[in-house]
Amino acid sequence: MNDEVSVRTAEPGDAEAVLRFWKEAAEGESVSDDLDGVGRLIERDPEALLLAETDGELVGTVIAGFDGWRCHLYRLAVSPSRRRQGVATLLLEAAERRFLELGGRRADAMVLHRNEKAHGVWGARGYRRQDEWGRWVKPLPR
Repeated sequence: MNDEVSVRTAEPGDAEAVLRFWKEAAEGESVSDDLDGVGRLIERDPEALLLAETDGELVGTVIAGFDGWRCHLYRLAVSPSRRRQGVATLLLEAAERRFLELGGRRADAMVLHRNEKAHGVWGARGYRRQDEWGRWVKPLPR
């Protein structure tokens, strides 16, 4: 089925559809899951948000952010009806190509500990949990 899925970068007009899609297909919610957050991402780094589509229907997403130092992957999500059909693989291949073109050396992924279904996807692509590091967060005042 991979031959009918295409991957492209998001455009500003895609933000609402992406947010609706994440409510259906993504695990968890981010503080940036709003029109302003997605809009700023697309404006700041127009090639970071990758969309997988079939006949114009959104079936997957991944954010492939590069800050010049590290390659970060967020919001890998695939439509429940399209899982286990290679969509995540296509998205991650596109993200990794982007990183290589930008000079990236290593990619890391934000993966919820409780999202055990996702662990298999990441592991199959060669990603490993790095237990010696932990994520520290601080919400910024609005």
